[in-house]
Amino acid sequence: MQLPRKPQSLFLALKRKRKKMQIHNTQSRKKEQFKPLSDREVKIYYCGPTVYNHAHIGNLRTYVFEDIVVKSLKFLWYQVKTTMNITDVDDKTIRDSVAAGEKLSDFTQKYTKVFLEDIEKLGIEKADNIIKVTDLIPEMVRMINTLLRRGFAYIADDNSIYYKVSKFKKYWKLANLDMKWLKANARVDNDEYEKDSVSDFVLWKSWKEVDGENFWEEEFENPKNLPLTKGVPDEGGGGIIKIKWRPGWHIECSACSMKAFWPQIDIHMWWEDLIFPHHQNEIAQTEACSRKEFSKYWLHSWHLMVDGKKMSKSLWNFYTLKDLEEKFDPHPSPLPKGEGTVSRSVLYRAIRLGFINGKFRESIDFSFDKLEANFNAIDRIDETLKNIHNYNTQETGIDRDFRDSMQEFIGNYMYYLEDDFNIVDSLVVFQEFIKYVNTWVSKKAFSSEEKDSILDMFKTYNQVLWILDFSVLEEVVIPKELQEKLEQRNKAKADKDFDTADRLRNEIQESGYKIVDAREGSRVEKH
Repeated sequence: MQLPRKPQSLFLALKRKRKKMQIHNTQSRKKEQFKPLSDREVKIYYCGPTVYNHAHIGNLRTYVFEDIVVKSLKFLWYQVKTTMNITDVDDKTIRDSVAAGEKLSDFTQKYTKVFLEDIEKLGIEKADNIIKVTDLIPEMVRMINTLLRRGFAYIADDNSIYYKVSKFKKYWKLANLDMKWLKANARVDNDEYEKDSVSDFVLWKSWKEVDGENFWEEEFENPKNLPLTKGVPDEGGGGIIKIKWRPGWHIECSACSMKAFWPQIDIHMWWEDLIFPHHQNEIAQTEACSRKEFSKYWLHSWHLMVDGKKMSKSLWNFYTLKDLEEKFDPHPSPLPKGEGTVSRSVLYRAIRLGFINGKFRESIDFSFDKLEANFNAIDRIDETLKNIHNYNTQETGIDRDFRDSMQEFIGNYMYYLEDDFNIVDSLVVFQEFIKYVNTWVSKKAFSSEEKDSILDMFKTYNQVLWILDFSVLEEVVIPKELQEKLEQRNKAKADKDFDTADRLRNEIQESGYKIVDAREGSRVEKH
């Protein structure tokens, strides 16, 4: 019996051996069996960026984590639907757009474009629904009116609308809060605040002069007909108010998720800093409106560290993708002997490799030394791909031991993915597979059918890992003059004229190509 050529056929053969999917749920602080709300679709929501500047790579590490979750679930036969918001109005976007002298929509659109380009470079799959906060005004108004009617919200003396935390009895649950921190009758209207400020939080902010033209005049209910300093009663006489307002930060995600997935979702994700206050507030708002459990599972990644400190814009210890592009492309790379340059493809895949080669519920350190080591790791993966692609074989069928080995590799890979998206051990399985391939390539032990199965397996792994670039297998016509320089360089090496050999090598590299010295001989490849 031959090993099926198509990866999906192999998956189906192993389906009966699958373990049950396990997820570590932040809310319960333990690993739980994953049971979606519906067999038809897994609904996933994750917080999008605040588009007032470039996202730093610490933020991007979180999006890679979310991408691994989504890709893994799809790989394991779940039907997945994802939604993400874009925060295009808040304290930061207004502050910085005013400072830049730009219209808010133009300012945020510019950085939204940058963010979407960044995640594409890192192989991060875009959400099915990407919704700007400024497109959610009707949904936010409806939710706030519901909260006002049910007594979960109130209009304060500054004409802002606040959520009444003491009304929601489960407020402590996700963040594991000690409610002695609750400050009775205290309010906070900042978008972000610390744990010692557990108090009523703003849903809709009364207009201030610094907001400029960034406001909406929406109608809200005033259930108790409270006196208002700026309120404009409706013609009927007092139950409706209309004021210049803008949304607070927390209500936007509740409205975004409700718009896409009303009323419940399976998984909510982002990094640990948002557990409190943002995610705790999302639960309070959404469940007070829907009267249902908002999300069954909460997944959070931990920080990217630099010199023992969390990468943060507030600490000025961050790097953006643009910073790394400027540092490594097209400058000489730190590869052995200073050979070549780091292509953008290698840079992005090396960054992603660094992010997945660490447990997401643990902090990992970023350093240029580690990034440079990943350049070498990506280069070795590419060389393995090219070696098996160029491998000369005979039609000898598929050996039973080879088939069993392939089944074991993919079975172990899937096992770890189903164990709380354990991408670290899945990556170990992938690395062991590369060793297996390289060992048998050197012995010239594969048949053509086995070669095809190996290439299929690489594509299978990459459905989640996304660190392989199969364009390296495309045929590239090497210019005749570079082939001639390669021959001259090889002759110079044989004659021990190393100065001439190095000069010719550098001339080839400056043309955007590189020399690969392999067992079968030297060749020129496109960088």
